Amino acid sequence: MSFQLLVVVLLVAFSFSYAVWTLMPQALRAPLAKGLLRLPLPAWWRMRLLAATNTNAGCGCSGCDKAPSLGADAVPAQPLVFHPRKPRL
Repeated sequence: MSFQLLVVVLLVAFSFSYAVWTLMPQALRAPLAKGLLRLPLPAWWRMRLLAATNTNAGCGCSGCDKAPSLGADAVPAQPLVFHPRKPRL
C-alpha cells in the first residue's frame, strides 16, 4: 500500500465519520457519546463528547419554549411589506 493511498483512505474515513456524527439525530448521538466516554481518549476529544451529551436541542437553543424575552435593546417587530412585481413585456 502506498503512502498516498493510505492518506486518501484516512481522509475519506475521517470525513465519513464527521458527516455521520454531524447528521446523526441527538437521540442517537448522546448515548453513543456516553459509550465512547468509557474509552481512554485524549482530553480534547473527551470534552467534545461531553458537550454532545449535554446538548438539549439540535440548534443549542434548549427548545422553543425557552426563548429569551425581549430586552430594552431589542429591535421591535416590523411588518413585512410585499411589493408587486412589474409585468413582463
